[in-house]
Parts: sequence; C-alpha cells; structure tokens
Amino acid sequence: MSPERLPEGLEVALGDRAYPIHIGGGLLDRAGEILGPLLPAPRAVLVTDSHVAATAHADRLEGSLRTAGIAVQRIVVPPGEGSKSFERLSWLVERILVGGVDRKTALVALGGGVIGDLAGFAAAITLRGLPFVQVPTSLLAQVDSSVGGKTGINTPQGKNLVGAFHQPLAVLIDVDTLNDLPERELRAGYAEIIKHGAIADAAYFAWLERHAAAMLAGDQALRVEAIRRSVEIKAAVVARDERETSGERALLNFGHTFGHAYEAVAGYGGGLLHGEAVAIGMVKAARLSTRLGHAPAEAAERLEAHLEALGIATSPRRIRNEGFAVDALLAAMGRDKKAEAGTVRFVLWRQVGEAFLTARVDPATLDAVLQDDH
Repeated sequence: MSPERLPEGLEVALGDRAYPIHIGGGLLDRAGEILGPLLPAPRAVLVTDSHVAATAHADRLEGSLRTAGIAVQRIVVPPGEGSKSFERLSWLVERILVGGVDRKTALVALGGGVIGDLAGFAAAITLRGLPFVQVPTSLLAQVDSSVGGKTGINTPQGKNLVGAFHQPLAVLIDVDTLNDLPERELRAGYAEIIKHGAIADAAYFAWLERHAAAMLAGDQALRVEAIRRSVEIKAAVVARDERETSGERALLNFGHTFGHAYEAVAGYGGGLLHGEAVAIGMVKAARLSTRLGHAPAEAAERLEAHLEALGIATSPRRIRNEGFAVDALLAAMGRDKKAEAGTVRFVLWRQVGEAFLTARVDPATLDAVLQDDH
C-alpha cells in the first residue's frame, strides 16, 4: 500500500482484545473524549517522567481527562533507561497501591518508551492486571514500543529480560508532542521508522528516502503519514504473531540483537540511546547479511547512506569515539531474548523490504562484523 493512500483509522486486531490507535495533532486535548468511553471506570493513574511533566503535555492530558469526569492521580518517575529497573518498578507499584486503586482503575502511560514499558509492566502485575493506555510522546515510542503489548524492565544481564505481554486498551499518538522533542531523540526514533520499511515494505523505504528530511524538520503531515504506515506494519505483525511464537514478530527486531548488546555494554545511562543502538545494529545486520551472501552490498550501502544523510550514527565510534569489546558484545548477544538453547538468532535481510530470521551465522564472520567499527 502506498503511504499516500493510508487508512484514516487503525486497529490492532486481537479479537476481543482488539484496540484502536489514534494518530493526529491536538489529541492530548481530546483524550477525555476519546478514552472516556473505553475506560472500565472514571478513574486513572497517570504515570509520566519529570521531563514530560515539565512540559505542558501532562497538564493538557490530565485536564482533558478531568473535564470528562475522570479522577486522576499523577505519579512522576525519573527519566531515562535507569528507571526500567526492579527498584523503580517496586517503587511505582507501591505508589499505585497506596493511591487506593481497584481492578477498574486504568494506568495511563504518558512519555517515551521507558515510561510505556515500565508503566505497562506495573499494570500487568498490579492486582494481577490493570487496564492500560499508551500515550507516547517520543517518536520511537509512537512507532514502536507503544504498540504490541510488550512491557518490561532491564537487568544487568540485558535489556527487557523481565516483563510481560499486556495489551493496552488504546494508543493515543499526538504528533504535537514531537515539536519539543530534542533533535537527538527525534533522529534516534527515526531508526524504528526506517526499520519498518527495511523489513517489510521497499516502497515505504523509498518514500522515506524522499521525505524523511522534511519529516524530521517538522512537516506534520509527513510525520502523521510516516507514523501511520509504521504503526500499520507493526500492528499487522502483532495481530498475526502476538507472543512471538511463529517467528514473524521477531522480524520487528531487525538490528536489535546487535543494538541491545551495544546498549547492555554501554550501560543504560543515556550515553547510547535505544534508537541510536538500533540504527547501528541495523547497519551491522545489513553488513552481516552481505558477508554471508544473503543480500547485495548495495542494500547495506543504501541503508547506511540514508541514515548518515540524516545525521544518524551508523557506528558506535560516532557516539562515543571508541569501539566496544567484541567478547562483551558476544556475551550480551547470548542473553538476547531471541536466543534458543544458547544459540543466538539474527534478523537479517535478502534485500530492502525482505527480512528473515536465522541462527545460521558463521562465528568468524560475526566477529569480523563486530570488529568493523569504522
């Protein structure tokens, strides 16, 4: 389907657990109108971080909910990947319970991927499951982590190794929240957009090559189109393979086996953003595909050139001016969620728009790709 003819409404088709995804401008001010009919009761706990709380977003969302007659309690957590921890999860659940919630009280996650993952996991385990709404404010969260029901926290062993599948009642994507997003985060989030074209839609990839620069510069219509198409691709995959049992959903992790390893070795202090790690990881996966004879070199060169033209790093040296120890990266990969019986599985591609999952990767070739950090 051409991005120029995208449908106006989206839904994640999961039977009686299907849910809508709303995309557009000014949606925070309409949140009460949109979400009110979906909530089991007019009660909500708004979870956000201190960065988002310092903007107008939290007040706009909370005001809209209250205007619709929904009682709101707000909980603010520290920003950054460091909040995706057992300690912060315990802290959050305790404050939710102290607020006197019941099983009809909805958790509303307002923020980036960290908030969505953390609040979603808290919703999954508090009172054995609370209703949950995603209101993503970062580009990365809008096109990736807010859709699909994956929630979780990090551990020293790796990213998102503890968590649960817990689908939201709805996803509310207000593209206006991108207007005050730091440029670095905006560009990092774009990695998840181009990923969808890379794995599933060559025409979309080409459309992004033409329009990404204007989209990142602030063209709202292009942002809505790009977010909608990316979400459409992900929603379709989730509907077919919700819990990653057939292997299709694993294709959404193109670049992530490498990327998560870089994140784990770098630590979760913000030195390497998730989207930056994914961009680096996709380039590594593309190069590995070429070295293994699965894809032409031109495909990897095309991806790398596109990212670099947008100012997105394609090598870890571009982030912190040093390489990463190969042994440490390999150890982190061994703990990846896609590993089976100690064997790491990789998402590779045959060409732009055609990805596949494999465990057949020559160790020497993988080692050579990891050492290539130019």
